[in-house]
Amino acid sequence: MTDTNLRLDRLESTLAVHRLIAEYAHAFDSQDVDLLRSIWHDGAELRLGEPFGDFAGVDGIVEAAHLLWSQSPRMHHWMSNVVVDLGTDGDTATAVSALDCLVTNVELGPTQVGGVYRDRFERRDGRWGLTERVFDLHYFTPIPNWTPAHGSETAPLVVPSR
Repeated sequence: MTDTNLRLDRLESTLAVHRLIAEYAHAFDSQDVDLLRSIWHDGAELRLGEPFGDFAGVDGIVEAAHLLWSQSPRMHHWMSNVVVDLGTDGDTATAVSALDCLVTNVELGPTQVGGVYRDRFERRDGRWGLTERVFDLHYFTPIPNWTPAHGSETAPLVVPSR
């Protein structure tokens, strides 16, 4: 591979990893199971820790999503400060990103969640995917008396069925 091709591949790979991080947030926020499935490789792990849990395999991760959606049917993830490091082999990467997430929990109401994700990615058969996502929770803080004044979420909370 020429130097220019190598540099282009590294740029495209970095963008692919950034996109996967964003797609994770969009999949959870929109409850898009197909999108959620598409970002992982077989054998992946999602380790959210307490109080959320740890999950293995794409099917396990999708089951986790359904569990989390039943507990917090409204989610708004903001991923920021993303730092991607590509492996020297060109087919692996790690990333760290900050999370700020507002959820509407069925028991606690509006709740602010913050922390850091530490991720591992692989390119398999030309496709980048997550192989491991580990969350370090910084805070899980209910926000009493928080009510949206305008917007799509001013309607009463209805817990989605599967």
